[in-house]
Amino acid sequence: MSAQPDAYAAALDRALLHANAWLASLPTRPVGPRVDAATLAALAAGPQPTSSCAADDVIDELAAFAEPGLMAMPSGRFFGWVIGGTLPAALAADWLVSAWDQNAGMRFATPATAVLEEIAAGWLLDLLGLSAGADVGFTTGATMANFVGLAAGRQWVLERAGWDLDRDGLAGAPRVRVFVGAQRHDVIDLVLRYLGLGAPIVVDVDQEGRLRPDVLATLLQAGSGPAIVCLQAGNVHSGASDPMGAAIDVARQHDAWVHVDGAFGLWAAVSPSYRDQLAGLERADSWATDAHKTLNVPYDCGVAIVSRPEIVRKVFGVHTSYLVAADGTPENPGPGDPFEKVPELSRRARGVPVWAALRSLGRAGTIALVDGLAANALALAEGLRSMPGVEILNEVVFTQVCVSFGSDERTRQVTQQLIADGSAWMSGSRWHDRDILRISVSNWSTDATDVALSLAAVARACAVASPHPSPPANEPV
Repeated sequence: MSAQPDAYAAALDRALLHANAWLASLPTRPVGPRVDAATLAALAAGPQPTSSCAADDVIDELAAFAEPGLMAMPSGRFFGWVIGGTLPAALAADWLVSAWDQNAGMRFATPATAVLEEIAAGWLLDLLGLSAGADVGFTTGATMANFVGLAAGRQWVLERAGWDLDRDGLAGAPRVRVFVGAQRHDVIDLVLRYLGLGAPIVVDVDQEGRLRPDVLATLLQAGSGPAIVCLQAGNVHSGASDPMGAAIDVARQHDAWVHVDGAFGLWAAVSPSYRDQLAGLERADSWATDAHKTLNVPYDCGVAIVSRPEIVRKVFGVHTSYLVAADGTPENPGPGDPFEKVPELSRRARGVPVWAALRSLGRAGTIALVDGLAANALALAEGLRSMPGVEILNEVVFTQVCVSFGSDERTRQVTQQLIADGSAWMSGSRWHDRDILRISVSNWSTDATDVALSLAAVARACAVASPHPSPPANEPV
């Protein structure tokens, strides 16, 4: 196997060819995959081949095998879950990140990627209206971004309670009470399990899933000890955000750490049209979001922001003889090493595509991206509302639309017909004890044509679905 500089050329040429073919197919291909995982697994069954294979032939084989099993998530007609596409500059930058092959953990070893990530971090803080002195770490996604913020919060509240977590661990520590809204994303519960903090204390919410500050105040007052309040920017069904200012006022009265889970909704702070929904956001202590959702960079890229660098670096920093520390002193710690801000020593330079996305968009373009996603959600909601028997269940305040087609059974039928049609993808869910079709507008490439085609697909699904499904046999007519 040759290690000559041209050893990569043939394989990269084939990868470019297949990548361009894939991207060119997105406007017309069905959104869903054409084969399922079981079919692909059967086709791939067997031992590893004995003989080697040329790199370019491997890429051809890979592309041919994968193509029918790929979902057109980068399509402008994909509205499933909360999944963004990829901006051209971000995709190309991600290719360079792989080619450069930099382990982006240390500033001394990889100054180019470290500085690009620091620039991107500064731009993000400015766009979101957060303190320029906050630390920004680039994680695998919002799950680990929430992990970073809540780990920092755990450290801070236990230190203030006089407990040395690093020395003594959690055994015997004061119980950390974590308060969350009843409609938080389940990832928060997952992270609390990771951190050994147990089940949260659940706070009632309003019809749109927004945490009620009055109930939070009552629950905080009912107990004592270290506390973390976890707020939500962007309910996964309604798109609504918790009342940041009022909830933070309550939290401050009890010396609680405030963390904001804003996987997609945090980006509302970028837009003058939607920023008021997050008024008071800047007064929280930590924030988490996904760049591979609203900002449309490739997987994997979450953003963890912590207002107190000394806390997050204490949690994730490592000091060994073989790691060359970034320049800085205890009095002036400087930007710090990338590995001090996330749970990884070794990682790819995932903040570089963030730099590329923000550089290509510019400030005005970033605002236009956020506004455009929200405008498309409104257009879809208005188009659906005009169809007979269709009900929009949420206040469409950002990028989420929840739809019912009458009974649960009919809603499921329409969803199934829509997915089978293949022209658009919208995922089913359940909200307020009703089956719904949930639309998440997250792709930069969605335009008016995509909206019209998607509405037409829903109309076709409605026409095929039974207008009045029969009740189950065990229920009276």
